[in-house]
Amino acid sequence: MYQKTITPEEIELMELAAFPGPISVITAPGAELDHAVEHLSNQRFIGFDTETKPVFQAHQPRHHTALLQLSSETEAFLFRLQELGLPQAIADILSSPHITKIGAAVGEDIHGLQHYCSFEPHRFMDLQSYAGQYGIEEKSVRKMAAIILGCKVSKAQQCSNWEAEPLSDAQLLYAATDAWICVKMYKALLASQRVALPYGTRP
Repeated sequence: MYQKTITPEEIELMELAAFPGPISVITAPGAELDHAVEHLSNQRFIGFDTETKPVFQAHQPRHHTALLQLSSETEAFLFRLQELGLPQAIADILSSPHITKIGAAVGEDIHGLQHYCSFEPHRFMDLQSYAGQYGIEEKSVRKMAAIILGCKVSKAQQCSNWEAEPLSDAQLLYAATDAWICVKMYKALLASQRVALPYGTRP
């Protein structure tokens, strides 16, 4: 059984998790995009996340989504949307009822992607809701990863400039890790026993 909550002090004692595989940054149609589509289309589970350039001043309009991250357990793909747009082949993956896309707070991410391309999302799994079935009350990726996997996810790049040219190595690793860790958490939960919730309650 998983613990319900976790403290920052407990997390700091854990080993840092980082995506261990190749990271592809895709900015235009071509062989890299074709490989991404082929690889992702053959997965059962895909980690999902997006990044947007933060706004630090009040009353400023929000930026459009800058980056889409899709990752298997072995390869991560970062799509720079302001250069690439959202290709139909990627939208088809997001619409596929056969591929589970796993993330946290996915609704806002999906809405941001639909600025680039209209698609009907299917088979998205939101860990913020799903983890509640295992008694976990935390909602952030960092805290859920610590509880479920016993590892620490760095958030140092979270508020960096995701429209920067080029993105730094630290940004690329952060972005890939955030998507990949969602797959790892979901598979760990699938192998665990859910808690019995009181009648009439929802996770």
